[in-house]
Amino acid sequence: MTGHVRISFAAWGATVLGSLVLTPVFSGPFLFISAFFCAAVTGVGIGLQNLRVPRFVVPVVQLVVLVELIAFFFLRDTLRFGLVPWKQTVVEYNQQLVNAMDSINRFSAPLPPDSHLTLFAVSVISVTGLLIHLIAVQLKQAAWAGLLLLTMYTVPAATVHGGLPALLFIPPAIGYIVLLSAEGRTRLSRWGRRISGVSHLDAAEPVEASALGQAGRRIGLSVVALAALLPALLPALPEGVIGNGLAGSGAGNGVGASISATDPMLDMGKNLKRGDNVTALTYTGGPSAGTYLRLTALDLFDGNTWRISPRQSGRKISGDLSGPPGYTGDLSKVQTTKMQIDVSRTFRSQFAPVPYPLHSISLKNRWKYDASALDVVSSNGQVVGGQNYNLTSYDMRPTAQQLFDSTPGGEPDQYTSDVPSRTDPKIKDLAKQVTAGAKGNMFEEAALLQKWFRTDGDYVYSTENGHGSGMRALSDFLLKNKSGYCEQFATGMALMARTLGIPARVGIGFLPGQAGKDGQHIVRMHDMHAWPELYFQGVGWVRFEPTPPTRAATTPSWTDSAGAAINTPTTAPTSAPSTPGDGESPDISKPKNPKDVPDTAGAGPIDAGNWFTNGGGKAIGLMLGVLLLLCIPWLIRVLTRRKRFARAPGRAGVEGLWAEIRDTTRDLGLDWSDTATPRQIGDWLVSELPADAHPAAVRLARGLEAVRYAGLTDLQVDLRAEARTVRKALWGQAKFVRRWRARLLPPSWRWYLNRGSSEASDLLDEFDLALARLRSFLLPGRGRHAN
Repeated sequence: MTGHVRISFAAWGATVLGSLVLTPVFSGPFLFISAFFCAAVTGVGIGLQNLRVPRFVVPVVQLVVLVELIAFFFLRDTLRFGLVPWKQTVVEYNQQLVNAMDSINRFSAPLPPDSHLTLFAVSVISVTGLLIHLIAVQLKQAAWAGLLLLTMYTVPAATVHGGLPALLFIPPAIGYIVLLSAEGRTRLSRWGRRISGVSHLDAAEPVEASALGQAGRRIGLSVVALAALLPALLPALPEGVIGNGLAGSGAGNGVGASISATDPMLDMGKNLKRGDNVTALTYTGGPSAGTYLRLTALDLFDGNTWRISPRQSGRKISGDLSGPPGYTGDLSKVQTTKMQIDVSRTFRSQFAPVPYPLHSISLKNRWKYDASALDVVSSNGQVVGGQNYNLTSYDMRPTAQQLFDSTPGGEPDQYTSDVPSRTDPKIKDLAKQVTAGAKGNMFEEAALLQKWFRTDGDYVYSTENGHGSGMRALSDFLLKNKSGYCEQFATGMALMARTLGIPARVGIGFLPGQAGKDGQHIVRMHDMHAWPELYFQGVGWVRFEPTPPTRAATTPSWTDSAGAAINTPTTAPTSAPSTPGDGESPDISKPKNPKDVPDTAGAGPIDAGNWFTNGGGKAIGLMLGVLLLLCIPWLIRVLTRRKRFARAPGRAGVEGLWAEIRDTTRDLGLDWSDTATPRQIGDWLVSELPADAHPAAVRLARGLEAVRYAGLTDLQVDLRAEARTVRKALWGQAKFVRRWRARLLPPSWRWYLNRGSSEASDLLDEFDLALARLRSFLLPGRGRHAN
């Protein structure tokens, strides 16, 4: 086998073994497809090199073959003439990867065997295999291929909650060793014939094992052992160090949650499913029962994701903000309420949590607001974590009658009425069916939609079953599984409202939180929430609550009497209309969460716990673990000594007692000689021991000498009493400090580690010899001169 063929096969094997780290993340046949694709690319490379094709041409042809395989297997409908990738192929491939990344960031592992996820996994593995082949075979730098194997590890490290199994490090390590061995053997073969290795201990052994192979296998064993043991022994990094920045580790100390301006919905879902329930913020003031705090509003839905629409440059905060959009009443007659918000440093958001509609806020420099959404956002990318600010909001309380009397008007913007063209017609039919009793009144339609999601539609709240807010996910949620979390409920109602001609958007923010002392409310990361906001002419944007009572206990006050409003004569409003507010004093006492509902309140804010729950228990556990680790040498010595003295009289028993005396002298710091004979050691012991122990030392040394050299096999040879006498005398002669060191950290236990490595080396010798025999049997013609 030529050198490049050997390395090519090794590169393929390293890629396949390295791809095993993706099994906790993906499901389905992605491993088999990837192995086939990599084998095809490897075969093309071997064939081209055998044909003496220029080196730079080989990876180009391999890339073409890989693209064709991926397109044919996954994107066949976009190919020209059923074979040639075209522009549509690139567009669809990009869309599939976007969907895959969205799913990876949104959902917990293991991911479902969806086609776009399989395509992503196969692409990652196949491209990695191509690059490994390029680096190891074409560039002849196999050692650098380990970095590519590491890139595949970043995917599960960023998505698997709780860390990866330690044994999962072994297959990539073996693959890397095989690749290095193949390259090393190829390099060595260029120097000529290999120098034969030593045969087994038996000089008459007809076959020999390669010395290079022996050394490589010993190095490989060490590397694999380190790969398996180090991850288990070293402290685990917090989840999110590589890819998931949403983990936390306790109240006030966790990494917290991140809400970006690019995809707030995605970040919210990640926090609800993976983030720890650390404190996000505390606030005082506002309604006595608490208030919803909003971060931003998502008004653009392209059929795949809900996002913030393109905005003009935000307005500088100076004095009062502009009035709530859509409101036509007299704002001077609307009461305001004051609040103070203290945001935890664990909450990394470019948006400031505020009630809606906001009147004024103390955040000035480097903060701006959007007039259409009234959200407050950083102007330079800084986060709100650690900020403390005061604000004033409008305390608006619309009534069901005011909303019922609202007449249809112009659209508030160009986004919130758009219904994607690929919306499932069954969703539109469902919306009409649910709102049939509203007789065309927009508010009654909205109220019936809310009631449908909370009670009548048999929907279930669960963070385990939510699969995003794209069109396919919404169709499954609305029409089939009926199980999801606040994202699905909010986006599902918003989409259905749009199909009925009601402008709608989705608000992202927090539930009111939990009441504490002195009017303070504590809001935690799992209080993050999404809700729909619907637009009514003259009133503005109004919040609704479709999420079931297991998550949101109450609905806004203006929806409580929605059914009675339809029978009430239409009259002109007697007071100024109002927009969605926080004055409805929502009841924040939530029912006990079912198993699949995240804990939205966490630990009670009033009970701060005790020293044990606030870190004392962990400290005690850590101390006990350290003590247990320090006791391992002592435990080894105690168990070994008991085993030796419990052994039956005879040759093995005498050898064990002699070994115990040897270890005792080493533990006490005495110079035991491994090259001396038993008689010489006996004379040395006599010089070290008091006179009353001399006979026992002499009998022990003579007994071992007789067993070893005189062929004594008498089973009645019992020297345990002599060994105890000698050991007791050695301990009596030692200093106090040395005795305690021998008890707590006996030096002799390190000898067992050396013995273990020696025995492992003997096993590897047997393995090397077995491989040599197998090679000689399969390739008898090569004999001792096989390369």
